[in-house]
Amino acid sequence: MIDDVWALVLAGVGIGIALTLLFQLVWRLMRGSRDLGSDAERATFRTLSLASRAAVHLRGGLDTGDLHRASRALRSLLGSDAIAIANRQGVVSIDGRPSLSDAAWHVASSVIETGQRQLLTSSSDAEPAAVGAPVVANGRVVGVIVAFAPKVRPPLVRATTEVAKWCGAQIELGELETSRAALAEAELRALRAQISPHFVYNALGAIASYITTDPERARDLVLDFADFTRYSFRRQGEFTTLAEELKSVHSYVELERARFEERLSVTLQIAPETLTTVIPFLSVQPLVENAVRHGLEPRERGGTIVIAARDDGTHTEITVDDDGVGMQPEELRALLTAGEITDHVGLRNVDSRIRRIYGDDHALVVETNPGAGTMVRMRIPKSQPFNETERPVDR
Repeated sequence: MIDDVWALVLAGVGIGIALTLLFQLVWRLMRGSRDLGSDAERATFRTLSLASRAAVHLRGGLDTGDLHRASRALRSLLGSDAIAIANRQGVVSIDGRPSLSDAAWHVASSVIETGQRQLLTSSSDAEPAAVGAPVVANGRVVGVIVAFAPKVRPPLVRATTEVAKWCGAQIELGELETSRAALAEAELRALRAQISPHFVYNALGAIASYITTDPERARDLVLDFADFTRYSFRRQGEFTTLAEELKSVHSYVELERARFEERLSVTLQIAPETLTTVIPFLSVQPLVENAVRHGLEPRERGGTIVIAARDDGTHTEITVDDDGVGMQPEELRALLTAGEITDHVGLRNVDSRIRRIYGDDHALVVETNPGAGTMVRMRIPKSQPFNETERPVDR
């Protein structure tokens, strides 16, 4: 009898434990469902995820890139039986049914010819219906998105049209990025062209003057010249750190001191925490060169340049201040906005690049007056997640 009671008790405990575990499992599943969001939220997330996947492969245009992955993502996005991407020469990718390539090009060629959306009705089960929508980038039809389905209904037509517009926008963004990179390279070439004829001639002349009188000094200057030119003509990206830029400035200043001797004095006031600040490549050195050439060189007694950097909360503030001849503020405004080439190309180039990268509110601030010297200030954001520096130049 007692054994039977104990058996009933144990059975009840086991059932209770099982029910508790079941309840916890159901509760966790319900909570997980809520964490995933509503059906609409999940659909939105899926759409954004597919669009993001396709965008990566469309930025290179319809002539390059991995368009097969793009078409796979776009097919899932539209929910069509098959999808084709065509440029002006032919079908470049098809996902779902490769046998529909000829039908896809039939639709795409009509779209390219007319510039308008085209529909293909179904003639048999073997050849489903299709809708083709133009991909327009910078006002020109660069390709076509063709979606296949057993029957083309209005929702698929509208969706395909919107996807084609979105593809055109991604291609435009890719072209804009390419243009931005080309502009950055052109701007750096302009600075390098400025360096070549003026500075190189003076530097080599200064080195030559020491070869017989002070060979050790001549050797050091040759090394400074090598470091400066290696940094200035490097091919390693649009950005660097303040520390790396200051190394180049040091080499430049040593070469200029060989010419000016005691007439040139340079003082650094650099807060240590600013040395890792990411700055545009060749943005400080041209300002120092501008101070030497246009501020101190015209003066018989030369002068002093103070290069300073301080932490200003969200920004690093960098200034290049000289006690040279200065200039009229009106003349300064004219040279910064002038269309023709001037002797101050370095100053204007740096201002243009700072504006392009960070916006007009980060333009150079220049304070000057005749006989009062010139102070140039730039403010660089400390947080730049999209601007990366390359590895340092080997010394």
